[in-house]
Amino acid sequence: MDVLRRGCNKISSSRSFQETYGYVASNPRPFLYGFLFLLLIIWLSTAAYTRAITHPTNRTATPDLEKPPARPESRPKGLERQPGVWIPQDFKRPPVPPYPNWDVHTTKPLPYRPFKYGPKYHVTMGLRTMQWDEWIELDNHFSHFHADKAARIQERGSKCCKTAPEGYDAAVELLEELCDYLPSRYPTLYRKTPLGITNLHTHETFDITTRPLAEDPMTTSGRLVQDDLAIMLERADGQYYLVAGSILLAGFWRLEDKWLMPLSEIHTSGDVPQFREKLEKGMTNFFRRVKPEAPVLRNNYFIQVDDQLGWSSSIGPEDGGEGEVGWFTAQKNKHVSAHMFRTERQSLRRLPRSGGVVFTIRTYFHPITEIAQEPYVPGRLASAIRSWGDDVSKYKGKERYQETLLEYLDHMHCEQVKAGLDLSREDEVRSYPF
Repeated sequence: MDVLRRGCNKISSSRSFQETYGYVASNPRPFLYGFLFLLLIIWLSTAAYTRAITHPTNRTATPDLEKPPARPESRPKGLERQPGVWIPQDFKRPPVPPYPNWDVHTTKPLPYRPFKYGPKYHVTMGLRTMQWDEWIELDNHFSHFHADKAARIQERGSKCCKTAPEGYDAAVELLEELCDYLPSRYPTLYRKTPLGITNLHTHETFDITTRPLAEDPMTTSGRLVQDDLAIMLERADGQYYLVAGSILLAGFWRLEDKWLMPLSEIHTSGDVPQFREKLEKGMTNFFRRVKPEAPVLRNNYFIQVDDQLGWSSSIGPEDGGEGEVGWFTAQKNKHVSAHMFRTERQSLRRLPRSGGVVFTIRTYFHPITEIAQEPYVPGRLASAIRSWGDDVSKYKGKERYQETLLEYLDHMHCEQVKAGLDLSREDEVRSYPF
């Protein structure tokens, strides 16, 4: 029976094969397409597997700008250099378009609000990539800033603006770069001339070609923008030193206190919280490797208890000596109307010819009572202030204003919530640093 069954199966199989073969022979197209589709699936699977091995996809979306490259040995030959030695590069900054609809009377300051909810306050450099049209930001506070700077240049001179001999080439390079950038970005305010640049609003004309220059190049650069400016230059010891500055509206620090200091000492002398533990190594690495084509931005913020942009008189006299200047001199818990929100937007870029690293420090200065009208701001700012550790609180003077300020911010936050503010939608309407 089994033999018969196997024989029947063979006959059946043979007949089935012949029928199938005949069908395929008479209808080849569907089977050809199926075969080709199978080959395609095999090829795609193989390619995907190969790519997964050679090109991993688990990289972060944004590179960590504060850490050195993971494989410094893979850098192309010729990029390594000796400390204090810079070989001029032929990098040319890309052209920038005019600022859309910019007007010296109507263009409002950008609403930087770079504070985050607690409970943890993180001390980091907070670097992010800069686009070239973001380098210099001007707005309808230009006239006020310009007048304050001019007055302080007249009154304080080299206490606020000066250049060391070793930094002169870098300072001239910065001035030339500003005279090229500003007429392109703000053509209704600046016009490029054969000798330099003209301010169409103040009718000032600056000659940057005739030698000697009419004034220190950092003084002229300071007159052109709302930012404070500083240039760090590397010496043979591998450290970067402050060799040129136009520090006119810094509020809490003086150029003469930091003059010719290395980068680390600038921060330690100012008691910057956790600098040694969390910032020094990353900052040193960053300065060493920053490239002309890769500028960056960062933001910070402070509370000030007077309305003076150039120097915060509440922390003592600007020319005060040791023991005369500090938050300990500030009146405690002034009325909330005296509280100002001070935030800085800083850019860092390498000048290709001199190798100097340029800081631009643009201050935005608003009454607390003004920004607290904005949705979500009072609640988020109150949370941020409460998240400061003891070292950050001391550095930012929290003890002198916390009672009045936090009470006011809490009240404004409650009023917004009562008025229907949807706290769950905040991330839909804003993102850091705004």
